[in-house]
Amino acid sequence: MTLFYLLLTAAIVLIIIGATVDGMLYLVSAGVLLLIADVLYLAVRSVLHRRRPAH
Repeated sequence: MTLFYLLLTAAIVLIIIGATVDGMLYLVSAGVLLLIADVLYLAVRSVLHRRRPAH
């Protein structure tokens, strides 16, 4: 879960910096792509975590 929060924080920081600094639109796109990858990581992790057999 630490990796999720680290990637989420990095994505938000990239989006904020890219939106405030003129000419840094590529940082916004990199932040959005990182945010999408982070959400997909969380979805895959939750699906795989649910399939474990009960002991």
